[in-house]
This record gives sequence, C-alpha cells and structure tokens, in this order.
Amino acid sequence: MRHTSARNSFPAGNPIANVLVIIAGTLAIAASIVLGFFAFVALSAIILVTAAIIGVRVWWFKRKLRHGAGATSGGTEPMKSESVIEGEYRVVRKDSDQT
Repeated sequence: MRHTSARNSFPAGNPIANVLVIIAGTLAIAASIVLGFFAFVALSAIILVTAAIIGVRVWWFKRKLRHGAGATSGGTEPMKSESVIEGEYRVVRKDSDQT
C-alpha cells in the first residue's frame, strides 16, 4: 500500500527516487537560469548593435544635410534663410466658383 503525505508532493515510499527527483529538478532550474542569462545577454547585444547602427546612420544623415546646406563643418551654426527661390507657375484649370 502506498502512503503519501498531504504536505509534500513526493511519494513517501522510495527515498532514493525522492533524492533523484530533487537533483533533476535542481539541475533543470539551474539550466533554465543559465540559458535565460545567455539569451538575455544575446538579446541585449543585438539591441545594442542595432541602436548603434541606427545612431550612426542618423548622425551621418544629419551631417550630410548640414554639409549639403552649406553650413560649416562644425555644425552648430543654424542655416541662414537669405536665399530666395524663384519659379514660374501656370494655372491648369480654373475652379468652378470663379468665372
């Protein structure tokens, strides 16, 4: 006849099996912690590299915009709006409310 205790979930009949279950559970928990740590480190590295690539790309794009606008290479001087853009236009169709 098997007797089990209401307080714990291990069968009370075989102490060797109880010890093996405890050892296997401890190893499974330890392996999960170690694998979780390495997964966290790998994911953090991927995020860090992606953020660095995006940051360098944004910096490069801003630098090219400043250079193309004629600002100094120092980059702290704002762009001046002294130039005038000239152009021509032609009305293609008239609005219906105008005669």
